[in-house]
Amino acid sequence: MLIIKLFFSFLQVGLFSVGGGYAAIPLIQNQIVDTYRLMTLAEFTDLITIAEMTPGPISINSATFVGTQLAGIPGALICTLGCIIPSFFICLTLAYIYYKFRKLGGVQIILGALRPAVVALIATAGLSILFLGLFGSEKGFQLEDIRYIELFLFVIGLITLRKFKANPIAVIFGTGIIGTSMYYVL
Repeated sequence: MLIIKLFFSFLQVGLFSVGGGYAAIPLIQNQIVDTYRLMTLAEFTDLITIAEMTPGPISINSATFVGTQLAGIPGALICTLGCIIPSFFICLTLAYIYYKFRKLGGVQIILGALRPAVVALIATAGLSILFLGLFGSEKGFQLEDIRYIELFLFVIGLITLRKFKANPIAVIFGTGIIGTSMYYVL
């Protein structure tokens, strides 16, 4: 029963995640954490972190890691297939339609209308992870609950990425080493 539930959950994610892997994260969270309560938000965030660090599309990596965590190798295969199958058929269909009708103005209007929704999905995923990291809760925050080490690492990472244009992988490893050292010392 869990395998079937996972397959249909990731089939929905594959069907409705417009805008790439980051847009799929809130959908996966809704299915796995909120709707079926198969994982806690902290466990899910850890898996998303691992999925981000491994090569490949984040939505496929997330599906694979969630499936592995919940149902082993069969779960990984089922979740990955559930996530891929809709995209495969949708891409085939849209590619045919796009090449046939790409000169029409209505197609460009539709694509332009989807952009704000994609930005909103990505921003939602980012804010959920930010609030969980800085306050320990996705829903709301209290200033007395702030995690100062995480805030420090976030600010340092953000400055390093934006101002110095550092390599994101180096920033991930650097903040990981600094954070581990700080927690070990403190």
